[in-house]
Amino acid sequence: MTAHKIAVIPGDGIGVAVTESALEVATVVLPGSRFEATTMPWSCDYYLETGRMMPENGIEILRGFDAIFLGAVGWPAKVPDAVSLHGLLLPIRKAFVQYANIRPHRLLPGVEGPLRTSDFDILCIRENTEGEYSGAGGRVHRGTADEVAVETAVFTRTGVERILRFGFEQARQRSGRLASVTKSNAQQYSMVFWDEVTQELAAEYPEVNVTPYHVDAICARMVMAPETLDVIVASNLFGDILTDLGAAIQGGLGFAASANINPTGNAPSMFEPVHGSAPDIADQGMANPIAAIWSLAMMLEHLGETEAAKQVMAAVEGTTASGVGCVSGAQSTNEITQAILAALG
Repeated sequence: MTAHKIAVIPGDGIGVAVTESALEVATVVLPGSRFEATTMPWSCDYYLETGRMMPENGIEILRGFDAIFLGAVGWPAKVPDAVSLHGLLLPIRKAFVQYANIRPHRLLPGVEGPLRTSDFDILCIRENTEGEYSGAGGRVHRGTADEVAVETAVFTRTGVERILRFGFEQARQRSGRLASVTKSNAQQYSMVFWDEVTQELAAEYPEVNVTPYHVDAICARMVMAPETLDVIVASNLFGDILTDLGAAIQGGLGFAASANINPTGNAPSMFEPVHGSAPDIADQGMANPIAAIWSLAMMLEHLGETEAAKQVMAAVEGTTASGVGCVSGAQSTNEITQAILAALG
């Protein structure tokens, strides 16, 4: 069987440690002949050495891989976040048209969230290539009393329709419920446009019950009644905010996995935990690797290794059910990793 060629970018801070944990798990569920990892040193340290977050031909290097696994990017004390984000993460998402950012939010066995209920299973789908993070805008009259900063959100019919259609498809495979998120009462052009496209597509999916929400209202619902939600689809900015809220209700960022998907399959997709690089605890062995290992499971599923993905998630759930990895800092990165490896047998 042909090996899956994976580009690994450990990145910065705790990204290095949790990536190592995920790769240990990968080598157990997929023997070396089926999992071929190539590590890229691209990070903030790489930027300080070269002036770039990745080589000039970095995108072409990555294009030859089946998938990308990312640890974390950023170290603000060394490199401004705007430089690290726009120098590595966003160019990869846009170049490979990874327009669907998928983040699952549910409580793992044994994990206690901050809410009274544990009965929720939410899949957040965030538009990943345009919208509020398009990078269109600029600043003039810098440093003067007349300084102006303009940031323009860009919404194309192609971009809005494809992410909404992806959301409808996911809802159809799950419970048939879709929440579409905007702020159309205040943003009368882009968000009204989003609502209109939602209604157009709803006619093609009569089996899906679609409900429009304003972003503030769905924030409240995620806290007060998360069990009433299933698939949520939102713009780049709103999706970013909602998924951090989703991470909070599922027990914290240590459990927040994600996938940046190119649904056409004509370019590599990228998988990453979303907890960031956490420089304050870097090299201390304190990071919870579960988000990274969950992201690995999502990558395996995407690559067609369904059984291996199930094995990984079963091991993670068995580990948290035993009390390991449930509370931040209770066990070390290595202790949690070894417990998951032991659960894999």
